[in-house]
Amino acid sequence: MPYDEPLDAAELRAALTGPGSLWRDVQLIDETGSTNTDLAAQARAGAPSGTVLIAEHQTAARGRLGRSWTAPPGTAIALSLLVRPEVPAARWTWLPLLTGIAVSESLQRAAKVPADLKWPNDVLVRDRKLCGILAERVEPAGGAETAGCVIGIGINVGLTEEQLPVPTATSLRLQPDAAPVGRSTMIITVLRAFALLYAEWRESVDDTALAAAYLARCGTVGRRVRVTLPGAEDVVGEAEAIDADGRLVVRTEAGRRAFGAGDIVHLR
Repeated sequence: MPYDEPLDAAELRAALTGPGSLWRDVQLIDETGSTNTDLAAQARAGAPSGTVLIAEHQTAARGRLGRSWTAPPGTAIALSLLVRPEVPAARWTWLPLLTGIAVSESLQRAAKVPADLKWPNDVLVRDRKLCGILAERVEPAGGAETAGCVIGIGINVGLTEEQLPVPTATSLRLQPDAAPVGRSTMIITVLRAFALLYAEWRESVDDTALAAAYLARCGTVGRRVRVTLPGAEDVVGEAEAIDADGRLVVRTEAGRRAFGAGDIVHLR
């Protein structure tokens, strides 16, 4: 199956929307700078929870810490989704992590690749990045809607080794044991998995079970890591756990510390 096969908006809507579904509107556009930027603007204008925006090509995709990346048309999955969870704001830190679980499970199920999670929001295959996730809180402009969270998902699908943005990245095309899976199937699988996890998360009273599910897929815990915080000194230690708030617990020479954010480098 060719990875650059064009996406079909009608197919995606038929598979994802309908009675009882989280997904209310699935939009497909040919090209944009950033699906997160576009969907955030829609969110401020009152777009409903369950809106999905997918682009065939992103020219100025955004990652964490202001990083940018791009991929040739048809070689990646670039989508953003909007949810408006009516749960305490402190629990929203779980949204990028449960998205990571959804992507990891979907890659294992549909593409048969050994996908692991690098805290907080990367999905790796054999220690190389296959997917990045960026979650951003969006406040309503007029007050008619509740606050929303726009979550961007970028999955490298058909890139060749020469097209990869950095040597530490990879793609499904480069996995010798990957099952052939089209981008539409991958998108549908990811969004269905997210919807199930999101429903469980909204209905739960605490996030202990989610922490256990994340830990079971996390390749960061058990490794020596370097944590970089903006404007602060790097912290090096052993990643020991994911706590009930989704924070990474690291044992350093000075003791145990829990990080709610940071740029992580696996040292071994």
